[in-house]
Amino acid sequence: MIIDRLENAEAYVKLHPAFARAFAFLRRPDLTELALEKHPIDGGRLFAILSKAPGKVKTEALLEAHRSYIDIQYVIAGCDEMGYKPIITCEHLRTPYDDGMDILFFADPPESWIKFAAGSFAIFFPQDAHAPMAGTGEIHKAVVKVAVE
Repeated sequence: MIIDRLENAEAYVKLHPAFARAFAFLRRPDLTELALEKHPIDGGRLFAILSKAPGKVKTEALLEAHRSYIDIQYVIAGCDEMGYKPIITCEHLRTPYDDGMDILFFADPPESWIKFAAGSFAIFFPQDAHAPMAGTGEIHKAVVKVAVE
């Protein structure tokens, strides 16, 4: 897991060939006005999903993980408090892996919670279980999905 602010994103572009394009999308001047839907950047290999929803209480935010995609979760507005736990330490599978949706859920509680203010992002790799969308108030965010390769 990586945590930072968008103005520091350049430090991470060498970690994956698609990260430069992913962060370029997040820097779009019209990002706040884009429709709340899936936005293709490079077909199925790189795309963004924009959403806006009220934050959940922590007990409703389930740990999830992905195998085929890396998540770059960027908070546009509001405050998202995301849970984290290394997948290797997760012990209680809640929902088995769904290959079509590239997701599985755990019943474990996160081992830590981190508050992400607007302008912050987290990069979650396949080894990182994460519980997004916890918090109070409305959370407007973009999740860029980057194919692992």
